[in-house]
Amino acid sequence: MTCDQLVCANCNGRVVDGRCPVCRANRARLQQEQHGPFAALSPAVLLAVLCAAVLALALLAR
Repeated sequence: MTCDQLVCANCNGRVVDGRCPVCRANRARLQQEQHGPFAALSPAVLLAVLCAAVLALALLAR
């Protein structure tokens, strides 16, 4: 999720603008969460990779 899509309940502004302390804190929290190794991958891609890995293991087990 990105800050562009979020609206602050405190000031009714976009979180990306950082109008109030609540916006700035949430923007900082979201930016920290997006630095993981799988942050750029969507859940659909992760699910496809998991299914491919299970299929490969099933084929190797035969």
